[in-house]
Amino acid sequence: MSRPPYSEIVANLPSVTPFVGPETIERQQGKPFRVRIGANESAFGVSPRAAAAMSEAARGVAWYCDPEGYELRAELAAMHGVDIGNVTLGAGIDDLLGLIVRMYMDPGDAVAASLGCYPTFVYHVDGFGGRLETVPYRNDRNDLTALTDLAERTKACILYLANPDNPTGSYYGSNAISDLLDRLDRLERVSPGCLFILDEAYLDFVPPDTVLPIDVDDPRLVRVRTFSKAHGMAGARVGYAIAHKDIIRTFDKVRLHFGVSLVAQAGALASLRDPEFVASVVKAVDAGREDYRELAEDTGISSLPSQTNFVAFDFGTGERAGTVMNTLIERGVFLRKPAAPGLDRLVRVTVGTPGDRAVFSEMFREVMNEVS
Repeated sequence: MSRPPYSEIVANLPSVTPFVGPETIERQQGKPFRVRIGANESAFGVSPRAAAAMSEAARGVAWYCDPEGYELRAELAAMHGVDIGNVTLGAGIDDLLGLIVRMYMDPGDAVAASLGCYPTFVYHVDGFGGRLETVPYRNDRNDLTALTDLAERTKACILYLANPDNPTGSYYGSNAISDLLDRLDRLERVSPGCLFILDEAYLDFVPPDTVLPIDVDDPRLVRVRTFSKAHGMAGARVGYAIAHKDIIRTFDKVRLHFGVSLVAQAGALASLRDPEFVASVVKAVDAGREDYRELAEDTGISSLPSQTNFVAFDFGTGERAGTVMNTLIERGVFLRKPAAPGLDRLVRVTVGTPGDRAVFSEMFREVMNEVS
């Protein structure tokens, strides 16, 4: 019996998974992790109001969710001072990135990004038949000038930037991002044909007065945000995009209209209405970043400045970073590291609870003594 052929794009893709989950490693090792600080989830949980709202909403899961996500979109629109028609929902930023790539990229088109950028974005570009063009990080930060030069040179249809950045934790304020947009304007072969995706997953952890103001009249820009970090709702899968109304209407052509569940919508709405909880998480993360900086210094290595809920520990070489990470994984600490050249010397460590950090610190010091 013959097998129907796969599409040419899919047939030529390698078998890859953007992320190996900690559950997979636990099954392989036959034991649970003692500390889970590798996926930049929030160790500080979810707002009690959100937990109560999700529990209540679970009673109604026999019904479909609101496919328009009206209440949550209206709340987000009011919070950001825009119209509801400037906001759409998705099952996390991962979902939204896939939709944007599908909307703006044809097979064979060039897409510009940093080498080592968020793997799921790369996954979507490859999956829809695009051609990813990259430039390396410079001094462990996205090189904004090189990115716009790359977009011009390759006639890219999309320019992608995570800000704050994953995996380095670096951040550019509003002036630098405004300058990037100005450069896109001056590049005749790119503007207005190049969409700028600004991935702001970690934006809750930066000073509000440094953030680029929202301009929904700019048709070149889509900003994507999430409830997975400071709101502690990674498992619920809720993200949203802010953009020009025409872009938001176009999302409706391709999005999965029931993709953000009834329970997820209820939890996200309640979490938005509990800003004190989110502020407490941001404060706790700030304290944890300082603990990690001191731990790195005490053990003779450096760490990168971070505006996220993780810190990148710098081991100098990819080999040493891999040895330390894999040893800690074997001993019950879930961690991740980038694989791209130039970044593979780093290991990302999510800010855990004080208890998590105490266990990690003890084990980390032991391993560093062994491998030094």
